[in-house]
Amino acid sequence: MQKVVGIIGGMGPLATVDLMKKIISYTPAMKDQDHIHIIADNYSQIPDRTTAILGKGTDPTPYIIQSAQRLENAGADFLVIACNTAHFFFELVQKSVSIPILHMPLETSRFLQENSFRKVGLLATDGTINTKLYQHSCQNYDIEVIEPDKDMQKEVMDGIYAIKGSNLEKGHFCLSKVANKLIKQGAVAIIAGCTEIPLVLRSSQDICIIDPTEILAKTVIKTANETNKKIQLV
Repeated sequence: MQKVVGIIGGMGPLATVDLMKKIISYTPAMKDQDHIHIIADNYSQIPDRTTAILGKGTDPTPYIIQSAQRLENAGADFLVIACNTAHFFFELVQKSVSIPILHMPLETSRFLQENSFRKVGLLATDGTINTKLYQHSCQNYDIEVIEPDKDMQKEVMDGIYAIKGSNLEKGHFCLSKVANKLIKQGAVAIIAGCTEIPLVLRSSQDICIIDPTEILAKTVIKTANETNKKIQLV
C-alpha cells in the first residue's frame, strides 16, 4: 500500500501547486487510483521566512509546526516542505511530529553529486543564502556554490517577490539576468533555490536549471512506493 504524503504549503501558494503538479505529472499512472494520495495544507498565513531569519519579522516556526501536526493528524505518512527557505526551521519542525520530513536541499545536493555537477550557481532568497542551506549541503559532496553579489542578490529578491505577486514577466527578467551572470562566472548549472524560481526559469540550450521542486517530487514518488522500507529521518 502506498504511503500518504503531506505537503506543508502556502509558501507561496503557486509554489505549492507547482509541487503537486510535478508529483502528479511524474507519477507513472494509468488511472486516477494509480496516483499518490496527497494531503496539502496551503497555509499562506505562515509569516515570511526571510524577514524572520534576518531578525525583522515574526517567527514562522509555530505556524509551520501547526501545519506539520495538522497533516500528521490527517493521516500523512511522511511530509515535505514546499519552500526552500523554510528548511532553516527543519529540525524543530521534525521534532514536533513522529513522521519523517524529506529535506529538499539535501535531496538536491545528492542529485548534483550523482550527476557529477561540481560547480553551480545559486538563486535563492536572502534567508536561504544567509543560512547556507545549499552551501552546506553541497559542501558535503565537494560541490562548489557560486553566490550572487550584493547587487545581483537584490535583483534576485525583486524577481522572487514579483512572482509571489503574480508578475511572472518581471520575475523572469530579473532572475534570468542574474542566472546568466553566474554562468559567466563559471557555474555549469543554476540551482533554483526558491520554489518560486522554477515557475519562470527553465533549462535551455544556454543554461541548465536545477529544479529542487522537481527533484523533491520524484523523491516523493519513490518514497511513497517504498512500502516495505522505513523512511530514514534526516
